[in-house]
Amino acid sequence: AEQRNVLNVVDQLRQCGLESTLALPQLVVCGDQSAGKSSVLEALTEIPFPRNDNLCTRFATEIILRRAASDVITIKVIPDDERPSAERASIDAFKESISDFEELPSLMDKAMTLMGINNTSAPKSRAFAKDVLSIEIGGRSRPQLTLVDLPGLVQTETRGVTEEDVQLVTEITDRYISQPRTICLAVVSATNDYANQGILKKVRKVDPEGDRTLGIITKPDRLSPGSGSEQSFLDLARNEDIFFKLGWHVLKNRSYEEGSSSFEQRNVSEISYFRRSNFSTLPKEYVGITSLRNRLSQLLFDHVKQELPTLRKELDGAFTETQSLLAAMGNPRATPQEFSKAAVNGHYEGEYFVHDTNHSFSLRSPTTIRRLRAVVQYKNSEFSNLLRSRGYKYHIGKQDEAEADDKTTRTDAAPAVSLTEPVPPIYWSISTALDWVRGVLVRTRGKELPGNFNPLLVGELFWEQSSKWQQMAEHHIEDVAEVCNRFLDALLREKCPKDVYTRLWSSKIEDALKLRLDGSAKEMEKIMEDIKSYPITYNHYYTDTIKKRRREREEKSLANCIDNATQHVTLPGCNSTHTSAQVDAGKAAREYSTKVDPDMENHSCEEALDCLYSIYKLSQKTFIDNITTQVVKRHIVRGLEKIFSPVTVNGLSDTETEAIASEPPSGKRQRDLLENKIKKLNDGQRIFRSVMRSAAP
Repeated sequence: AEQRNVLNVVDQLRQCGLESTLALPQLVVCGDQSAGKSSVLEALTEIPFPRNDNLCTRFATEIILRRAASDVITIKVIPDDERPSAERASIDAFKESISDFEELPSLMDKAMTLMGINNTSAPKSRAFAKDVLSIEIGGRSRPQLTLVDLPGLVQTETRGVTEEDVQLVTEITDRYISQPRTICLAVVSATNDYANQGILKKVRKVDPEGDRTLGIITKPDRLSPGSGSEQSFLDLARNEDIFFKLGWHVLKNRSYEEGSSSFEQRNVSEISYFRRSNFSTLPKEYVGITSLRNRLSQLLFDHVKQELPTLRKELDGAFTETQSLLAAMGNPRATPQEFSKAAVNGHYEGEYFVHDTNHSFSLRSPTTIRRLRAVVQYKNSEFSNLLRSRGYKYHIGKQDEAEADDKTTRTDAAPAVSLTEPVPPIYWSISTALDWVRGVLVRTRGKELPGNFNPLLVGELFWEQSSKWQQMAEHHIEDVAEVCNRFLDALLREKCPKDVYTRLWSSKIEDALKLRLDGSAKEMEKIMEDIKSYPITYNHYYTDTIKKRRREREEKSLANCIDNATQHVTLPGCNSTHTSAQVDAGKAAREYSTKVDPDMENHSCEEALDCLYSIYKLSQKTFIDNITTQVVKRHIVRGLEKIFSPVTVNGLSDTETEAIASEPPSGKRQRDLLENKIKKLNDGQRIFRSVMRSAAP
């Protein structure tokens, strides 16, 4: 009972048409044409198949043998998945039952007509078909066995067999024997050198270790006793030449003279041959049809029982995946706007955003791109840090200060990969910077009094010092726009059918994104116009910074003068090494007064440099805020979800809507295939549930 239940699971899965979806455990009889496959199959099943024209080998034939209370034969055809749905429905409806083997030839003729084989009335008659003929035979003495018989390999085209037919037979054979759960019964004829029989080359290609192949030698009685050929096949049968882990088996088919003999007579003749021939040296369990039948029955049972748990997992996985694909086709526009709005606002709730949360934050990661607001925030922070550390053309001050500024703290959540590092600032000492200011001062001098400078001087210094801002800002804007493009591309690919994605992206979304980028470019131009005009501010931070720099410079000068006017003397009568500091205030005052530079131009340069430092820091903060808010936020990120809004869709013309939304023929075929696949997988799950219930105590 256990063996019958286990084997029935696979038979029912195959009859559901799941063979093209799942690799089912099975025994497949394969071999070259005229290798004796039909005779082997007939001897195993004891079914008198029609022998005219080898018709039973023009398609794959599934033969199911089961013990039953009465003799009954049921025939059906499992249609090829590549057939149109109308043809599949017609073939699925075919099912006939008989109790007399005499009716089998006419019933098989009906099945072949349905498959279009040698049907002269059909518009496209064929010699072979990819459909599967299923014959289930029940009886009291039947073994628990299921076999799939494949068409014999044809080496060349003949009358009635075209080159396409030859390729089709090869394709059918390759498809079956390459499946990892297929046990190949490779039939070779002793009348032909086995090195020339193509089936051995094929099974060794797909099963190089011989793990799932059992070799069957037929027609050993055609060999001359004691000949070299007989010895070669004896060595082959002993597994000494071509090694298969499942071994070899030898059968004697009916000879031409024995064609009308009964199955009982056939078996007696075989037993007699193996008792008196040189093949008698082989173990009894490796020769004869009775031992082969028992061997295959146990082999199939063990194989199926081992594979069933994995098979059920694969079936459940395929069902879930197919449902997801069909759901995507059925609801292509239901969710992109919602997901886009959530990503823009940073509301990361739902399955779409929690996908692979263990993945590290990386701009190369598809998981990271889904969280668009986080990525934009990261890019803005990166831009801000980079502009502060590398945005100025000249670094004016001490070398250690330059290095410290260059190491401005950056966000450590992910490596900086999007912004191209600009050229580092050029280090200048204070004296070099003053020379630079002096050069600009000379060419901008107007009617101002000595010790003063033309107000335009600060503007020219600022423009040169901030000359890298525009390029850095443009690169940042393009970088964020590219991130948004990647986000929308990934979202559409996941939530829309492929054909809808292609048409929607090229017809609407690509243009909408370009308009947003153009808008950001115009906003950027306005900001740069402000930067390139004379700088002005009403922020008290500007004057506070200038005063602070002057005070720091004066305090440093005064400290040096006091230090120079200080003497350290030992206290009278004190034996310790302690000293007392004595400051000569007059000396300090005189020295401080001499520090005043009489050169009014130097004074003007220092004042201009202070003004540059102050206006640069203030303008830098404003520029960063303007780029991230007025350009990136306003034109690139804000309202990104509106690309999918109903208002936008309503604004489309009927022609545009039809071009985007209509399902093409390929989409309809895909939907049909998915629905058909789900039906088969659902039937497969039902079969497993039924078996589990029957197996429960």
